[in-house]
Formats: sequence, structure tokens, C-alpha cells
Amino acid sequence: MRTTDRTGLAIILSLIALTLFDTMGLIIKHLSSTYSATELSMWRNLFGLVPSIIALWSSRAWRSSGRCLKLRQWKLAFFRGAVITIAQLCFYMSLGLMAFATASTITYSGALFTTALAIPILGERVGWVRWGAVLVGFIGVIMVIQPGSSDFSFYALLPLAAAACYALAGVTARVFDDDAPSPLVNLYASVTSLIGAFLITYFWGGFTPIASATDMGWIVLMGAFGGTAVLFLVVSCRMTEQSNLAPFSYFGIPLAFALGWLFFNEAPWSSLFPGALLIAAAGLLIVWRERSRSKALTKLNQ
Repeated sequence: MRTTDRTGLAIILSLIALTLFDTMGLIIKHLSSTYSATELSMWRNLFGLVPSIIALWSSRAWRSSGRCLKLRQWKLAFFRGAVITIAQLCFYMSLGLMAFATASTITYSGALFTTALAIPILGERVGWVRWGAVLVGFIGVIMVIQPGSSDFSFYALLPLAAAACYALAGVTARVFDDDAPSPLVNLYASVTSLIGAFLITYFWGGFTPIASATDMGWIVLMGAFGGTAVLFLVVSCRMTEQSNLAPFSYFGIPLAFALGWLFFNEAPWSSLFPGALLIAAAGLLIVWRERSRSKALTKLNQ
């Protein structure tokens, strides 16, 4: 247990972060009829820099290291930013093309990709329990995507690709040196994503003039919500173990369904269930197994 462990507050902050992320998604879906996914990604990262800088400035680890902005593994940091650029592009496109809850739910397959990627990147050994969870989760994903049916759309592969990219970014974050401040790693990714989205927009369709002050307000809120959500997640992860927070992340599935129904009159019951339940169950099983392994290793080392 960490000396600064405050699990209750950490859970509250993580739930607020989930709500902010979903609210950001609603704004993206609202604006997607006027602005491209790359433009929205660029604006999100631009205005999201403010919370990222606040997180870095408030980091004790960064201040104690002399407030250095250099990272030894800077190439990896820029690579993560490029991967996040692709993830944002895929997810933001899917929000404009699919039901809000469906696109959001498919991205929760990220835990399955994380388990698979941890083998080649981190050298982890994955037992039959976690592989079984991955299998169950992918069955749930297939049920949501519904390949081969008349309702199937290739657009459903976009949030799946986003989940894989977000998982890759998450796994590679664990490769950084232990003394590398997390907010600094996040800032590198945010700046890289901003530049990447700007270049893609510039060479792929160009920029759309902001139609109104109201749209500009929505854009600022989108970036602020996304950046603040990341800030809250960073703070919550520093308060307690990740395994304490992971089960609550699936609160986002019913929240996305409720928000999609409330704001866009979407209620994709037939496409989401029972697949969404299998995705959540698989993720929770992976969390339980990792937590059990962590406790067993702790007892062995005592």
C-alpha cells in the first residue's frame, strides 16, 4: 500500500475523468458534421495542453529533477504521440459515423489489446485465465460489431483500431524510466499529437473556418474537458494502484449509452447487448487476475 494511498478520492477523480471524456465525445459528435476528425483532434490537443502543463508544473518529481524538459527516451515519447494521433483520428471519425454508445463501447476492448501487447513489449507471461478473458472479450466485440450481418459497417473497425492504438500507447508508457515524470511523458504525447493532427489536416482537406463563436466555445470546452480528464487520471493513478481504479472504468459503458440516448436519441440495445457485458466481464476478469498475481508476488517477496 502506498503511503499516499487515497483510494476513495482516486476513484471519485477517475469517475469524473470518465464523465469528462464522454462529454468530450458528445461535443466531438456534435461538431463532426462541420469539422473533420483531424481538425477536432488538433483543437482538442491544442486546448488540452493547458491542463497538461498544469499537471507537469504541479509534479513533485519534475520539480525535484530540476524542471528539466528533456527525456532520455524522447524517441519513444514521440512514438507514443504518433500512435495517439492515429487513435484519436480513428475514434473521432467513428463518433461522427456511428451511434455514440456503440463507438465508445468498442473502445473498451483496449484491456484485451493491452494483455496481448504486454507479451512482446513487456515480456509478460499471460496464463490461461487472462487468455480466456481475452477470448471472451473478443467474442463480445464481435457481437457488437456484428460482422456478416446486414447491420455491419466497416466503420465499426475504427473504434477497434482506436482501442488497439490506445492500448499500445498505454503499454509503451510502462517502458519509460521510473524517474521519468508521467506528466512530462504526457506532455510530449500531447505536443506530438497536436503537430501530427495539424499536419494531417493541412495535407488532407485543409482547415474549415470556425463557423461561429458558439462553435469556438464548444471547441474550447472539448479540449478543456479532454485535457482535464487526463489530468484527473494522472492524479488518481498517483493516489492508488491502477488495479483499484480499473474496475470502475467500465462505468463508462452505461454512461455512454445514457448520454447517447439523452442527447442524440440513440438506443442501440440490439447491437450493444449482450456483447458489451462480455467486454466488461472480460476486462474485469483481467483486472482480477492481475491483482491476484500482484498480491501473490508481494507475499513471496516478504
